[in-house]
Amino acid sequence: MSDDIQTPDGQVIDAVPENWVDTLAPEWSRGYLRLSRADRPIGTWLLLLPCWWGVLLAAATTELRLFDLWIIIGCAIGAFLMRGAGCTWNDITDRDFDAQVARTRSRPIPSGQVSVKQAVVWMILQALTAFLILITFNWAAIALGILALLPVAIYPFAKRFTWWPQVFLGIAFNWGALLAWTAHTGSLSLAPVILYLAGIAWTLFYDTIYAHQDTEDDALIGVKSTARLFGDNSTWWLRLFMMASVVLMTLAFILALVPAGANILALTMALIGAWAFGWHMVWQLRRLDVNDWTNCMILFRSNRDAGLIVVLFLAIAALL
Repeated sequence: MSDDIQTPDGQVIDAVPENWVDTLAPEWSRGYLRLSRADRPIGTWLLLLPCWWGVLLAAATTELRLFDLWIIIGCAIGAFLMRGAGCTWNDITDRDFDAQVARTRSRPIPSGQVSVKQAVVWMILQALTAFLILITFNWAAIALGILALLPVAIYPFAKRFTWWPQVFLGIAFNWGALLAWTAHTGSLSLAPVILYLAGIAWTLFYDTIYAHQDTEDDALIGVKSTARLFGDNSTWWLRLFMMASVVLMTLAFILALVPAGANILALTMALIGAWAFGWHMVWQLRRLDVNDWTNCMILFRSNRDAGLIVVLFLAIAALL
């Protein structure tokens, strides 16, 4: 990316055009909302979708209950808040790196919109509000929610010591599959763990695409990523992650639904969802140009639709 990119009125370079933060939010709040990535909602979707997978798959093994509606809504609010808290923490820890990267130097801390102390207070407020939602779930889900703070805390430092920081992102971003399943069932089993692993493989897929936007700047400042590690072999690795994600998701659906005695139509709907999910990633690979940062961003954002395909077919399976 060019070093001379300019943004008006404190907008972040990779924000969604004409987003509500830059157009409707009060001016005093914009720095904080940009810190939470509210102007870039794709991250909230990618954190939320595994939650919905987990609760809907659990519901398909038993029945869809009224409380599941609250799990779905609560996870949506919680994903927004915890994604915001996590991004705030990321920007606090990465503020020196962000100032050296063309795509990130417009973020609120390096651009001077929000101070580090203000960011810390904002992070705590978001996390505490999310905790109020978490305690409406059962004790096992609450324990998982608290445990999720560990990978969230570690992730921003991963790019400093490993070429695989996307694994740490996957561990954090797909935790909701475990939590939401447990919020419905009260305990974990093998099926949600396999679904969790499928989500991690998916994260490796989409975040490697995302990381290709910054490979030149990352090389200059010594930040590691799978995009830099794979280089010209990225497409081969992405195909591997895609296949792993689909195979693991298929296995998770079978392990959950067959022992539960789900009817054949419900199982078929779930498996079609995993298959269609895979075809969406095939579509992405056919259009990928790792040397075009705009192309990488568009395809990265399209993973919201990939994840929603699974949500749609699991919802059908849960209703059957």
